Amino acid sequence: MAVISFTSSKGGSGKTTAVILLATTLAQQLKVTIIDADKQESIVYWASQGNHSPNISVIACADERKIQRVIKEAEAKSDVVIVDTQGAATRLNTFVIGKSTLVIVPTSNEQQEARSAIFTLSRIEEDSEMLGREIPSRVLITNTKPGNNFNKPFQKSINSQLRGNTKCFEVELKQRDQYPMLQSTGGSLYDLPEKERGLDKAKVNAEAFAAEVTEVIAEVLQAGRVDA
Repeated sequence: MAVISFTSSKGGSGKTTAVILLATTLAQQLKVTIIDADKQESIVYWASQGNHSPNISVIACADERKIQRVIKEAEAKSDVVIVDTQGAATRLNTFVIGKSTLVIVPTSNEQQEARSAIFTLSRIEEDSEMLGREIPSRVLITNTKPGNNFNKPFQKSINSQLRGNTKCFEVELKQRDQYPMLQSTGGSLYDLPEKERGLDKAKVNAEAFAAEVTEVIAEVLQAGRVDA
């Protein structure tokens, strides 16, 4: 069992979209509980918009006094627990990070978001020191143009700096029309009409991300860096 949290110190990083993509892809084979720890309850809204896999359960909990208990209870009934945190540096987020097998920090190739991601990583390091154990984390670069191209010249430099100075997923979530669409339609990529343009590429991208997350989790648990 693994607890995967998505966190950032600001909104707009593609965090909730990444949560939905990972959860719905993993749910093709695993039992997944998503805990919506963001007071905006974007995941709760997504779940209310359409049918989703019976392998997915959604729980709302933005209460710092209850969050660790809720995570523990979710672990007992799920293969994977995914927590969508608030887009801010909060005490609640610290409690979630402390229970995480892996923390994912989404960011785009924009300067402000990259700086925010680095700030978030520094907070995770502080939490690691406080807890006396390493909390594995990875940066997830989102909203990138397909074909390894960049919308603006400086974005290539930001991308290189992130990859040169932080641990990043090899996979980047690309700009796909289907990704933001899910937040309003509910469901998953697998529920969209097959004739949807670009759907196959969107699935390949999401599945590659989920596969890499699975690989990283296996490495973390094998190394014994968190309580299995």
